Amino acid sequence: MTRFLKHFRYVMGENPVTVFAFSLFTVILFMGIFGHWIAPYDPLATNTAMTLKPPSWSHPFGTDHLGRDVFSRVIVATRLDLGIAVSAVALSFLIGSALGCSAGFWGGWPDRIIGRFSDTIMAFPLFVLAMGIVAAMGNSVENIIYATAIINLPFYIRVSRTEASVRRNAGYVNAARLSGCTDGRILATQVFPNILPPMMIQISLNMGWAILNAAGLSFIGLGVRPPDAEWGIMVAEGATYIVSGEWWLALFPGAALMTAVFCFNLLGDGLRDLVDPLRRT
Repeated sequence: MTRFLKHFRYVMGENPVTVFAFSLFTVILFMGIFGHWIAPYDPLATNTAMTLKPPSWSHPFGTDHLGRDVFSRVIVATRLDLGIAVSAVALSFLIGSALGCSAGFWGGWPDRIIGRFSDTIMAFPLFVLAMGIVAAMGNSVENIIYATAIINLPFYIRVSRTEASVRRNAGYVNAARLSGCTDGRILATQVFPNILPPMMIQISLNMGWAILNAAGLSFIGLGVRPPDAEWGIMVAEGATYIVSGEWWLALFPGAALMTAVFCFNLLGDGLRDLVDPLRRT
């Protein structure tokens, strides 16, 4: 642990952009965990006397068409959007990495089958495929996670397959094979740790895409259902009021969505440096 903390401080001190990205991620994570407690108002409580009020000291982001506090709803929505993204990316990372490592390490018929499966998914426009999956299975949070995980699978399969195929005949892999290690152990202890750095960049990018995918599905009515607080729903509801001058309804949820995606796009290099075995030597 002491060695990891020392390496973490080194990575943070080397790149100011990484410090900014991790600081922003800490804020987002804090809101996702403690959002329900720090929100000044109940995000579902309506108040007809306070409908469509512009930003003020009592309501920094204004109120919506039902009198709900937009600031509270933006904060509380962080948990739902972040939870969907983390669950979907974790699921696609675990399954995609296992399939890709198997295809790249052994080759042959596993490589052909897994490759054709990946190509089949990539043949569809990914957001349209997610729409079809959610429309067929129902627009629940669980189905949004499954749909997002499915469309992200090819990215992890292709990256892990390429990295595993490059490293399957490396010197340290042959040394482990000569020492009597099984293929499964070699994959787990030698190959997989060395393919994590490029995978971390993919995870970071996919986190942003997963949040956008969930918000996009909610925006078109196939995602999270009202009255739950979710950034895509809030942007969709606010879009109808922009013409009449209530700009804050779509601006602040959209800004929160943009900030989260921007944060995860910046995190990739820092995560790569943290898990790269070469950087720890």
